[in-house]
Amino acid sequence: MKKSKTYFICQNCGYKTPKWIGRCSECGSWNSFLEETDVKKNNNKLVEKIELKKLVEVKGVEVERYSSGIKEFDQVLGGGVVKGGVVLIGGEPGIGKSTIMLQISYYIGSNGKKVFYFSGEESLPQLRMRGERLNLTEGDVYFSATNSFEAIYEILRREQPDVAIIDSIQTIYSDELNSAAGTVSQVKFVTHKLVEVAKKNGTSIFIIGQVTKDGAIAGPKVLEHLVDTVLYFEGDYDRGLRILRAVKNRFGSTNEIGIFEMSEYGLREYTNRTLVNDNLKASGRAITVVMEGSRAFLVEIQALVSHTYFNYPRRNVTGFDMNRLNMLLAILEKKCGFNLSSCDVYLNVVGGLRITEPSVDLAVCAAVISSFKDIPFEQDIIFLGEVGLTGEIRTPFSMNLRLKEAERYGFKKIVTKMNDISEFSVEVISINNINELINYI
Repeated sequence: MKKSKTYFICQNCGYKTPKWIGRCSECGSWNSFLEETDVKKNNNKLVEKIELKKLVEVKGVEVERYSSGIKEFDQVLGGGVVKGGVVLIGGEPGIGKSTIMLQISYYIGSNGKKVFYFSGEESLPQLRMRGERLNLTEGDVYFSATNSFEAIYEILRREQPDVAIIDSIQTIYSDELNSAAGTVSQVKFVTHKLVEVAKKNGTSIFIIGQVTKDGAIAGPKVLEHLVDTVLYFEGDYDRGLRILRAVKNRFGSTNEIGIFEMSEYGLREYTNRTLVNDNLKASGRAITVVMEGSRAFLVEIQALVSHTYFNYPRRNVTGFDMNRLNMLLAILEKKCGFNLSSCDVYLNVVGGLRITEPSVDLAVCAAVISSFKDIPFEQDIIFLGEVGLTGEIRTPFSMNLRLKEAERYGFKKIVTKMNDISEFSVEVISINNINELINYI
């Protein structure tokens, strides 16, 4: 009798090696290899017959959607829950993944859908306690506390529910594999089977995934490739805000975000679309408008510039790209004559939002200059524009949506490169380069 073949596999990238090594040669992670046993495949399995069609011959391609009960969640999904879609939700511990899934399950269950909730992390009494805290004990939702994938698969195949929730994928294991729950082989096998049953029966499956210390979903990258939608929870724990962002969506845009507020009754939609403290008047702060998908948000940029007593000044950034900040500081030194090389610079995007678009360059420069000169701005002014390496200012896209959002919250002035805004009541202070911003300040 032949012995089973064993190998070592990296739990971060899935790299295989016949011997244990301390550092992965593919991703560079240390002590990430675990021993796993190879599974023999059945060579006598019947080959499934497939059918080939042209796209014009395919019928019934309309995507069936229904509401999850939370408008912000539907917005991120692209318009609602897709029948037969598989959604992977990741985020830090305690950020609200299980909470929002419990809320969504009860809303969908109360609208005539059959909902199954499989928990591998909590027992049924613990789920009861969570439901009582959220005032969600009455409803047609069925729960099971199990870690066995075979049991879950049999229920999904036999009952064919409308929605199934797996909490979490790293706690579910299959008896067909000898490795422990959460390993690369288990996660790949279980997710592949869940996607298979979702497409076959039309069950919408939500999978909760644990994350590593770097913030990425634990397990191989192929996990994100198997599912239809990948959502990440980000949070500002000080204000109780949660930001849900789509990084992959086969049925909608990946530019949409949802903003929630954590309350004693779970996550609620954050209806105030501004992350600005209106009552604060101090130097080192500037207001801008960012676009997330089709929606505009008012965001406050804070900067602190102070003299350093060390040889190398510090650059500390939260919610903004460090390399872009260094570029903007170099522009201010070269074009405007500010001696920022002898100062520590701290930059923060209020509200826990992460900004990647370049339209906030002008607001970042304004906040840095305001802190450096200790000159506060007026509370009704907005800075909008991209700053080039030569110091020129460029007009950002979707200016009409940004101006409407600024006008709705009572802002009177906007510093940008734009002239024709006759349809708005906002006063435009048009500038062409960064030196004109200095003159205005």
